[in-house]
Amino acid sequence: MPEESVRPNETTVPLLPCTSAEETLAFWRALGFETAYEQTRPYLYLVLTWSGIALHYAKAPENVDPAEENAGGCLVMVDAVAPYHAAFTAAMRAARGKAPSTGVPRITRHRRGASRFTVVDPSGNSLVFIQRDEPEVEYGGSSSLAGLAKVLDNARVLSEFKQDAKAAFRAVNSGLKRHGDGAPAVERAVALGMLIDLAEGAGTLERVPEWGRLLGGLELTGPERERVLDAVADRELVAGWLPRG
Repeated sequence: MPEESVRPNETTVPLLPCTSAEETLAFWRALGFETAYEQTRPYLYLVLTWSGIALHYAKAPENVDPAEENAGGCLVMVDAVAPYHAAFTAAMRAARGKAPSTGVPRITRHRRGASRFTVVDPSGNSLVFIQRDEPEVEYGGSSSLAGLAKVLDNARVLSEFKQDAKAAFRAVNSGLKRHGDGAPAVERAVALGMLIDLAEGAGTLERVPEWGRLLGGLELTGPERERVLDAVADRELVAGWLPRG
């Protein structure tokens, strides 16, 4: 045996590609990060820190297109994701008036109880904040469910784990048509609430009043209305369409 052996006390630091030092610094500073190191010549190197997070940036290859969102990224494992999402969205609103949830850069929306969200930086890197005890998911929907309930579970996975609002919208829209007539009112209400919630990301805002009227016409108990709100990220938007108890 060698006298010196590997000890499990390593620190892994992601090195992210940067297409614009100015935009990168402005974005993370708006979120409350501090600049620990800034160098643009003779080569680019940036370090931004916040809480226990350290982000290191170097010059991106010439072929990196931020709009494609495939530059790079890292996973940030935390005990609970909601406080991080709240801190970042509040900081962005204070700095820029709003926290964009579409385009680049953006902060993806966070449904109450969800176990992850993503920050996409100006270079198209994705930093995914994940709850350490995140439950496993089944793509396609849980095998323990059937009909519209399974469709809704699959849409949740597509929206939160794949960050694909359009795919989630298509799943709910087609599932409601196939299974809606035989589904309980609360499942139909959840489906309509999710369609309203996903409308912006899916580019279907013009249909929100239609779904809202259908949702408002359903008879729901108090716990069922809360179940609808728990299924969406924008609770205030969907609450405005729910039937009054």
